[in-house]
Amino acid sequence: MTFVPGARPALAGVPFAIEGDPGAAGVARRIVGDLGGRSYPIRKQDKAAYHAWGTFASPLFTALLATTEQVAAAAGVKSAEVRRRMIPILLQTLANYAQHGAPPAFSGPINRGDINTVKKHLRALRGVPAAREVYIALARAALQYLPAKNKRLLSQILDSE
Repeated sequence: MTFVPGARPALAGVPFAIEGDPGAAGVARRIVGDLGGRSYPIRKQDKAAYHAWGTFASPLFTALLATTEQVAAAAGVKSAEVRRRMIPILLQTLANYAQHGAPPAFSGPINRGDINTVKKHLRALRGVPAAREVYIALARAALQYLPAKNKRLLSQILDSE
């Protein structure tokens, strides 16, 4: 779960990874149950990767949203409008992911193999270098993990950048 000042997230249904000696883990499971959460065992050797997973799901996702705001500014969208305009696509993307998983929820120019659009994006992002780096990194991940047409050509374009 993410905890930020001023927010009080409900803990009902929240997953808690528990690792430790059996007695302490039992107490932790009872506390989690009393909070309405759901406990899951985790091996000590998996804790760093588990925490990295959570970091991708929240703080790095927030960093992606902040990067997205910078691209919106480069597109001439006023800062007061960015979240209002962006929330509908974010919510639908999360709903698609929740209902179908990543591969069927993936859409857009990389999925379609639209080389010309990806080239245009990369040119437009030259004015926002950090966002361009994020775009390239995420596009490479998309080519590795998600369905896309023209993967070889798209990979070449990303590698030449």
